[in-house]
This record gives sequence, structure tokens and C-alpha cells, in this order.
Amino acid sequence: MAFIDTSNKSGDSKFQSGNPFYTTLLTLVAALGGLLFGYDTAVVNGAEKALVGFYIGDIDNNKFVSNIINVISQYRITLVAVLLIVAVIICGQIFKLLGRQKGMITNIIILALTIGWGYFFLKKPLPVDITSIKDTAAAVKGFVIASALIGCVIGGALAGFISKSFGRKNGLVIAAVAFFVSAVGAWRPEAFNFFGTLDVYSFVIYRIIGGIGVGIASMISPMYIAEIAPAKIRGKLVSFNQFAIIFGMLVIYFVNYFIAKQGNEEWLTTEGWRWMFFSGAIPATIFLILLFFVPETPRYLALQGKDEKALKVLQKIAGHENAPDILSEIKATVHEANAPWLSYGFGIIFIGILLSVFQQFVGINVVLYYAGNIFRNMGSSTDFSLLQTIIVGVVNLLFTVIAILTVDKFGRKPLMIIGSVGMAVSMVALGLAFYFNQVGLVALFFMLLYTAAFAMSWGPVCWVLLAEIFPNNIRGALSIAVAAQWIANWVVSLTFPMLNDNAWLTEKFNHGFAYWIYGVMSILSAIFIWKFVPETKGKTLEEMEGLWTKK
Repeated sequence: MAFIDTSNKSGDSKFQSGNPFYTTLLTLVAALGGLLFGYDTAVVNGAEKALVGFYIGDIDNNKFVSNIINVISQYRITLVAVLLIVAVIICGQIFKLLGRQKGMITNIIILALTIGWGYFFLKKPLPVDITSIKDTAAAVKGFVIASALIGCVIGGALAGFISKSFGRKNGLVIAAVAFFVSAVGAWRPEAFNFFGTLDVYSFVIYRIIGGIGVGIASMISPMYIAEIAPAKIRGKLVSFNQFAIIFGMLVIYFVNYFIAKQGNEEWLTTEGWRWMFFSGAIPATIFLILLFFVPETPRYLALQGKDEKALKVLQKIAGHENAPDILSEIKATVHEANAPWLSYGFGIIFIGILLSVFQQFVGINVVLYYAGNIFRNMGSSTDFSLLQTIIVGVVNLLFTVIAILTVDKFGRKPLMIIGSVGMAVSMVALGLAFYFNQVGLVALFFMLLYTAAFAMSWGPVCWVLLAEIFPNNIRGALSIAVAAQWIANWVVSLTFPMLNDNAWLTEKFNHGFAYWIYGVMSILSAIFIWKFVPETKGKTLEEMEGLWTKK
């Protein structure tokens, strides 16, 4: 079902040249997947302190919940199980990449190392002294806060299969359902605990379900937009998905702030955080309903041999005159629907993976997930730290708009390199501000500068590149890049509390060490873009196949 019926306007010159309004509406609906992506991942920013206080305790003051040893014990088991799942996902991607014969030895090594590590990790005695309990509790905190990212890894790995087997539209429907289930389950994890675990790990499971939705949407939303957008404005429309992600983050920052204002610290710790998570059920429901009114993409329809349906969609997007030629061009590049992922060499896979990894290793989700924690380290109260987080969200949104307006004018590479340099300077300076205990306006300035540099470059433009560089007949390979992105995201989010709250590192570097690591990664990301990534500005998805064929 479509939003607009233009079938009776074949003589209209506007219709002959396509319907930009219709294309924009499709983009807006698909971008709701991006909005939920941002909403679901950033909700923990406001809930982090209360959530940790409710399930773990006050780590800074060594005051833990009465069952902290049981929490730590189940954390170990859950972490090993999660790492095994991630290892299996990586093995599956390696099979797709290298084939059964070449991938077998690599996969055996990966699984053997994971199982061996898990065995010795579980055999370690539980902590008994307060310092060990504190360090382990910080690791549990990182695991609980970053739990959605485990689902993102799973969803990202499955997204290629889902988009190919069920379609781009149905993939987004699955994501919307996952968002809704997660919002309700995380709201009352003890009431919906069907898993035989402590309630904190029931919460973790529902966050993983939401993460699966995020992982699916992170690949399929920009894919859907890229496949319905004309080449000359594709960068702008795909960038709108990143705008929606940032807008979703900004919305939940406001929601978290106003929920926090409804009661005191005690209420926030027992009840307030629950409503922060439940609020996600509202946009998830809207997204699910709207998806029943959009068509499948013409490229997927052509892959399925449904040329007549593909032509009808193209007529609305590109006009009656252009639609047949575009369909012929699409069909010429989808004749090998099951082409091996290495059909164009390892270079394209390598670039896709490193684009994803660098987008996370520059440390953006430390700012997005732990901004409240960082501002509290600067001495801010809970309410004021949430207000400062809103400022970060506004800057993020404004500079994302700048990227959307300039990505098709200046190109992808210049924006990415400029952003990397800006992030490197900001992170090194932020680390120095913490190291020298100058954590007032100076630290806030460099955090905002870092956010602006990321938002005008690696935030939206990385997704544009990922949506563009893979030729039609290996677009499923995008899933390995998305899975790599979520693994990198999880690693950064899991390790930041360990680096930031570690007693020895805090004593030596006063919370500054982690930021210097992210600064170095920003420098490496600039070199990578400069040396290895091709410019895709103005090229059709079909022309991208020719680019890799020449290489």
C-alpha cells in the first residue's frame, strides 16, 4: 500500500519526472528505524546511574547491593555465554567470507580460544576484598549498560540474511517488533522474567532483544533509503537516517530529563529509570503501523523477479520515462543474486569493516552512553548532568544537519578527514583537562567540539559510504561491516567503565587515560580515509560495481 496514488496522472509533467514528495515520505518512514536506533541506544545515558544503583549499588562509595556476589557470579556465566554467541557469529561471517574449507581452521581457532578463556574465567575465585569487588562491579556495570550492543551484534549479523530472505520492508517490521518487546520488558524485568535468572539479567535479555532491533535497523534503514533514492540526492537522503538517529537521541535526552524531574533520587533509582525505557514503546508502535503503508524497494523486487511491481515503484519515484531504463540498469547488476562476498576481492570487505570499527573506536558512544557519568565526574548534579547531556544532543543534531547539507557538495572523504582531525584534537585535550583537573568549561568545550566534529563527519557520512560502496550482488556483505561495528561499539562501551573507574588508572591519570586512546584512534581514522577509501560522491549504486571491478 502506498501513501499517494498517482496512477491517474500519467499526463502530468511533474509525475513524468518522478515524485520527490513520495520519495521523501518513504525516507521519513524508513528513517524512523534510525530514530528508534538512537532512542534505544541513548536511553541508558539518563538511566545509567539509577539503574546501576538499583541492581549493583554505589560503586564510587563501595556500597553494594546485598546479593552483589550472586550478581557477579551470574555476570561471569552470562558474559561467557555472550562471548560464545559473538564468536559463533564471527565464525558465520568468516564462512561467508572465506568459504567452508578456508574458514574451517580459522573458526576452530576462534572457538577453541573462546571456550578456553571462558573455562579459566569461570574457574577464577569470586572476589572477596573490597577493591576486587569494586573493580568487578565496574565490569558488571559496563556489561549491563552495554548489554543492548550484544543484540546489535546479533541483529547486525542477521540483517543481511533478513533483508535478502524477507525483504527490506519486512526486515524493518521485525526491528519495530523487537523495539516494542524490549521497551516493555526492560520496564518491568522482574514481572516478565521467564528466564530463571536474577532480575538484572532479565533486564539484560530484554535489552539484547532491543539491540537486535537496533542492529537490523542500522543496516536495513539506510539500505532501504539508498535503494529508493535518486543518485543525485542519495547522500542527502541516506544522511537523513543519521539525522533521525541523532534526533532520537535528543528526544530521549529530553524525556529522561523530564522523567528525572518527577521525583527525588530515591524515586529515580526505584521507578524513574523504568519509565525511561518504557517510553520507547510509543515510537516503536508508530513505526510498526507506518511500515504497513510503504512498498518494498525496487531493487529487492527486481532480485525476486517481480519486475512489474518494481517498475510501478520506480514510476512513482523516478517517473514513467525514466523507470524502464533504471529497471534495466538494476537488473543488469543483480543477475548474480548469490555472488560470493569476495567477488570483488577482499579490499571492499576490508574497507567496510574498518569504516565500522573506526566509527566506534574514536569513542563516540562513550559520549553518547556515559555523558551523564562524565559530567558527574566534572562535579555536576544528576539533574544538571542530564541538562548538559541535552546540550551535547543539540550540538550533535545541528552539525549532523551541516553534514546532510554538504555531503553531496563537498564529497565524503573531505568531511571524514576534517572530522577525524577535530576529534583527535578534542579527545587529547579532554584527556589533558581531566589529567590536570581542569574539568569545568574547558572540558565541556572540548566535549562539544568533539561531538560537533563527529556529527559533521563519521556520524552520518560513514553510513552513507557503507550504504554506497557494496555492489548490488554482494550487498548482503554489508552485514559483516555492521556486525563489526557493533562488536567494536560493545568493546568500547564495555571497557570504558573499566578504564574510567579503575583505581590505579584513576590515581595516575585522573580519568584522562581513556580519552587519549580515542584521540589516537581518531588520528588513525584520518590516515585510513586518506589512503584507502574511494570517493563515492555522485556515483550510482550500479557504477560502484564498475569501480570495484576496475580495482
